Amino acid sequence: MYVRKIYRTDMLSCALCHEAPCSKACARIDPAALLRSIWFDDEKAASFRFPEENPCASCAAPCEAACVRAGKVPIRNLMIRLHDEVKPELEAALPDEEGLLRSELCGVPLENPFLLASSVVASTYDMCARAFEAGWAGAAFKTVCSLDIHEASPRFSAVRGDNGSIIGFKNIEQLSDHSVAENMEIFRRLKENYPEKFILASIMGQNEAEWEELAGLCEENGADAVELNFSCPNMADGGLGSDIGQVPELVEQFTAAARRGAKIPVLAKLTPNVASMKPAGEAARRGGADGITAINTIKSITGVNLHTYVSSPAVHGMSAVGGYSGNAVRPIALRFLAELAQDPALAGMHLSAAGGVENWSDALEFILLGAGSIQVTTAVMQYGYRIIDDLKAGLNMYLAEAGFSCVKEATGLALDSVSETTNVLERDTVVFPRFVRKKCIGCGRCVISCADGGHQAITFGPDRKPMFHGRKCVGCHLCVLVCPQKAIRPAGKRIKMQ
Repeated sequence: MYVRKIYRTDMLSCALCHEAPCSKACARIDPAALLRSIWFDDEKAASFRFPEENPCASCAAPCEAACVRAGKVPIRNLMIRLHDEVKPELEAALPDEEGLLRSELCGVPLENPFLLASSVVASTYDMCARAFEAGWAGAAFKTVCSLDIHEASPRFSAVRGDNGSIIGFKNIEQLSDHSVAENMEIFRRLKENYPEKFILASIMGQNEAEWEELAGLCEENGADAVELNFSCPNMADGGLGSDIGQVPELVEQFTAAARRGAKIPVLAKLTPNVASMKPAGEAARRGGADGITAINTIKSITGVNLHTYVSSPAVHGMSAVGGYSGNAVRPIALRFLAELAQDPALAGMHLSAAGGVENWSDALEFILLGAGSIQVTTAVMQYGYRIIDDLKAGLNMYLAEAGFSCVKEATGLALDSVSETTNVLERDTVVFPRFVRKKCIGCGRCVISCADGGHQAITFGPDRKPMFHGRKCVGCHLCVLVCPQKAIRPAGKRIKMQ
């Protein structure tokens, strides 16, 4: 089994620069692209691209001197590790072509499963064109409506991890501020210039007539499918957005209206601000939907200023509940997707997944739980359209190594292991932790966590190494999770409880 050799923590000081000075300083390789691959969990594909003869072995590392954080990022060491540690363990070559990635959305071909989600990242012709040129298979365009949209400023805030990177993202952004006519012109131009790319037209109407009219207009102007925005948390006034998604009767009513207006596929984008998504999903199917997009953002409050007492983002002394996204919401999105995929009443519907995808392995988790396409916004807002390179390369490498002939073969393979309750779980055996003593630095984090949050099964030895007391251990694996050195692993063998 392949074990990652290089982690994000090895390159936390890297700024993932635009037009990176490190690459400009190197005549042999593109260190910035390789560093980005490491960041996005794509070190195997990166090592495949690395030359057989290591140009970094005897190099004076001008890349490190040119770095915007000179002396902080061990670029040469990271490149050597790609060559010496990762490359020898490759199980398959990175395919020359991307045929394994070919997919479809309600019968319409996709060159790969990756789409821009409906948001600011897909809100103009130029932005979508640049994304298509970069390699995205299509875009769910920012929601088209007849409303007069004026955005607040500022309108974003974030929750950051210990290393400063964004793990959760809040927005109070609304819908497209272009007129319907302007958006239709954009669709026509995109379809004319990029006929192979998929245009998913997100729409929101104020009544049945508008849902029907907007769906028809999008079809007439080149959209391949329409996505019904029943889930925007920032458009909940007056029975719009997530207010619709929380009422199955309205979902069915407005889906039927859009279905009357267009013959192209119709997807309902549902809200996660419910206990279960199945009632709305089943209502969408009754209304004529061909697929479901899940999830949209989660209603949230992020950060309260301890001096002004206003939450973020603050707009002239006020704030509002907004939509939470980013990698932090992925577990919730996965749960809702699995719920929809396991519902017999929704069998055969296309599931387009959104919610926290940053890298190819995030995307693969959704595919394994039933997704046929993947939508991305927050990661693009942080890192740019360029992330498509590693999304495609990482998934392509995985499919080749696993022996799949196409990405569709992986769809839903994890569903049989998912239960809505814990009652089905076996409870008579224990998997003990295994301590890799040569990696242990003697910090004692495992001792503290086991003592105060576990079962007092670990103590300090005289050499500052953990001492394990198996009679007390219940195999909860808290120690595995908290170890900063990844020096504690599951033993891999189940022991029968006495």
